[in-house]
Amino acid sequence: MGANSSSISELTNNEYLRRLSAAEPINPIDPFWNQLLSYSFLIPINSTDAKLLEESTSSICKNLAIHNTKSGNFGALIRNFLVRATELKASAQCEDNIFTWQTYNALFIIRSLCKYFVEHLSEELILQQFDAKPADMGGYTDPEEMGPLAEELMNSLVELLVDVPSTPQPASKFTVYHCMMEGRCSIHACVLVKTLLRNFSNQEKCPPELYKSSSDVNSMVANVAASLWSVMTLGMGTKTEKKEEEYQETLLANQSLLFLLVLANHCTSEHGLNNPYRQALVSFTNSQDQSANAPTKVAATFKLNFTELYNALCSSLRDDQTTLLLYLLIHRNANMKAFIFSRTNIDSLVMPLLKILYNAQDRNSHHIYMALIILLILSEDDVFNKAVHEITLKNIPWFKERTILEISLGGLLILVVIRTIQYNMTRMRDKYLHTNCLAALANMSAQFTNLHPYVAQRLVSLFSQLCKKHSRIVEEIREAAMSSPTGDPSTPGTESGEEGEQDHMQDLAVLEEVIRMVLEIINSCLASSLHHNPNLVYTLLYRKELFDQFRTHPTFQDIIQNIDLVLAHFSSRLEQSKHHNLSPSEVLDIITDGAKQFRRDKLKKFPDLKFKYVEEESPEEFFIPYIWSLVYHSSNMYFNAARILLFSLSNT
Repeated sequence: MGANSSSISELTNNEYLRRLSAAEPINPIDPFWNQLLSYSFLIPINSTDAKLLEESTSSICKNLAIHNTKSGNFGALIRNFLVRATELKASAQCEDNIFTWQTYNALFIIRSLCKYFVEHLSEELILQQFDAKPADMGGYTDPEEMGPLAEELMNSLVELLVDVPSTPQPASKFTVYHCMMEGRCSIHACVLVKTLLRNFSNQEKCPPELYKSSSDVNSMVANVAASLWSVMTLGMGTKTEKKEEEYQETLLANQSLLFLLVLANHCTSEHGLNNPYRQALVSFTNSQDQSANAPTKVAATFKLNFTELYNALCSSLRDDQTTLLLYLLIHRNANMKAFIFSRTNIDSLVMPLLKILYNAQDRNSHHIYMALIILLILSEDDVFNKAVHEITLKNIPWFKERTILEISLGGLLILVVIRTIQYNMTRMRDKYLHTNCLAALANMSAQFTNLHPYVAQRLVSLFSQLCKKHSRIVEEIREAAMSSPTGDPSTPGTESGEEGEQDHMQDLAVLEEVIRMVLEIINSCLASSLHHNPNLVYTLLYRKELFDQFRTHPTFQDIIQNIDLVLAHFSSRLEQSKHHNLSPSEVLDIITDGAKQFRRDKLKKFPDLKFKYVEEESPEEFFIPYIWSLVYHSSNMYFNAARILLFSLSNT
């Protein structure tokens, strides 16, 4: 298994690597390859070590890039890997551990060299590195069916992921993506996606062998197991010091998920280039569903245990990448979407999403958007909207606004979404976020049931906050008009004054849209389920003066007439009471009784509030930079930030 080993810092002087990068050609069957690949290389165990590796081997990589077009040594290395990879499955079955170790070493060196090429060479020059071969092949001949070496390597890697079990268990313009999407790699798309999803579903922990020093591990099998795990997790799976609780890290699941997101979100909008990985992701079915055994219209798909996948999603939604996967599944995979809506434990999915929104100050804006969009998609289903009010929660530890001993899941959802709107109003000022928040509440409004007193208060307080902001902007517009030479806002005194006036008018227009939608949400609840929401009626009666300023406003007049009818009915009932100093419980009793006599046909009929999420055009513009930023930050690999052009590292 290699008697010698080098620390990462010593690799720059490693005699085998120096010969590999030299100008002298080495044919594919030279004994040198056995010597090189039997060497014990100490792999990087974290991003810091990965950076040290690059710094230590940069001269070797550079020399190879210079000499390889004539020596062909890089191609000879790949050919040695391909031979070993072809036999690796059988080798693993018969436990030929030395052979496995050599294959791992070849892959480790190839990966390091390819990373250098990608960061320093154009695609054309990278392909030249693959195409170069030694003048003297030493009797070795490529198989007749062998295609371009770059595609052979990629196809071999895909086959390794699909066929070899782990131990333990516009991009479309690039040649690399054409190989993945249309080349021989695509044949394995369904099985590869299934493998990656299964890795994620299993949430497998790192093997304990990774945390023992080499002196503690006497078994060659254990060493090979640890090494192969490290290959699968790109080196992030090995740490010499680790706290006990960190044994729970699911590294293979994370790497598999990131790889799946990269595969499924590239080449989705280019004409003439199909993405088989995305197609597999959006069409797979439930292995537990007997009805799924019927013939499917989809040409190629696979089955997976939906329950295991659902549980894995629920347990790891704190991460951006899991939230992204859930979005893709619930938005694109009709089978998984139907399964999610059928869950009786939907709170297991909704609660982590609410926690993401609640802790918005600690999250990036993309993560907040994705969590909110998922809630919007969920709110499109009336069964979901009813079910969330039937699930009772007690003592939510992360909700700090107020101690609530008991509340429905629907009530908590409303609270958190309202809080997100208010947070956005004071900090983010994002119309897109406002729209999605209000759309989710609007979809749910007809099924609001037994709203907690605090939920009713926060809903009306949101309206109050919007009213104050409306008055403030109107006053600023009036003051700007009075300061103009003519007293007419249409003739401001300065160019900057005109721009300020336009900004105020735009802010007012957006604000009035928001106010109108909040009023529609309140009206929808009253019109559909007034008898189920005495606490909302109570709060509206208590704050009825809020509606005074909008009774004659043309934007709000029609809908406030409905609310006034409700308030007049219950005000009359309270006035008829024999007692003048009513307690809150007595008021609620009168409201509950009065709701039985209220004739809802008196209310003006408005269209049902139904909003459906529609993905923006050119979604790749959002998703690809987002996903690669997750790879940069979450894979624990080291990347040279100066050579990254796809996205801004500050926008993450």
